[in-house]
Amino acid sequence: MSDTPNVIPPVPTPSGMAAATPSRWRPVWEEFAESRTALIALGVCLLLLLAAIVGPWLAPQNPYDLTEISFFDSRLPPFSVSPDGPFYLLGTDNQGRDMFSAMLYGLRTSLFVGVASGVLAIAVGVSLGLIAAYAGGFVDALIMRIVDFMLGFPTILVALMMLAILGQGVEKVILALVVVQWAYFARAVRATALSERSKEYIEAARSLGLSHARIVFGHLAPNCMPPVIVIGTMQVASAISAEATLSFLGLGLPITEPSLGLLISNGFNVMLAGLYWISVFPGLLLLTLIFAINIVGDRLREVLNPRNAR
Repeated sequence: MSDTPNVIPPVPTPSGMAAATPSRWRPVWEEFAESRTALIALGVCLLLLLAAIVGPWLAPQNPYDLTEISFFDSRLPPFSVSPDGPFYLLGTDNQGRDMFSAMLYGLRTSLFVGVASGVLAIAVGVSLGLIAAYAGGFVDALIMRIVDFMLGFPTILVALMMLAILGQGVEKVILALVVVQWAYFARAVRATALSERSKEYIEAARSLGLSHARIVFGHLAPNCMPPVIVIGTMQVASAISAEATLSFLGLGLPITEPSLGLLISNGFNVMLAGLYWISVFPGLLLLTLIFAINIVGDRLREVLNPRNAR
């Protein structure tokens, strides 16, 4: 008989499977950072956000202050120096405004409209979605029929009709975007809340005699946030695009307000004359902003979706 002790061989782990904690328990940031493209997009978003915040101090001039612009400097190409001395990195538009300064101010407005409308739409949509799922019955049917009605029309069409009635202005554009966005959040939150309301922690909260408002917003709402974060990111990009479209069509912001959509519209009629920079540079900035936000949102969808856990 051999004196060698019996050794239990190690159980082989399947290829590609982590031996420690499952992937779904890893921090969200670690999962997010695995995508270099998403990291670059997040960096672009943060850089543009910082540029919008410090825009008034970073811009060489206030392009919407008539005392700081000169009509004699209008339509100057990029890298031009005016006879009065100012240097225009990205040229000037039809009114003599510095394009670099105008784009910083327009970026500031576009981000404000997108974030403000997104936050308000989340507040309305999440509240109604939670109430529909928790109450059920007639309340649920009524809210979801309204959601179906809102989602049955194109977003831009509803916004156009509202602004045709309300008129132009930042607050009116935000209101129109909230009206067309809240239904997306309500539908997503209701679907998640329906699977959560029958779980043990909700039953325990009811048995403790907690109020319905505390159960809905204190216990049920936090477990419905992952889809809200993903949809919210996408809707911010959609709101920025919609605001630019409305302003381009002349129904969004007035001409006295900075907007990337208005800057694109100002140069659209003179592009064939060779003045490409008036529309192209704001258009590239808008495209970069929306593209970066969508990449970040798509990566968050992959990270926060439990079906993608390895």
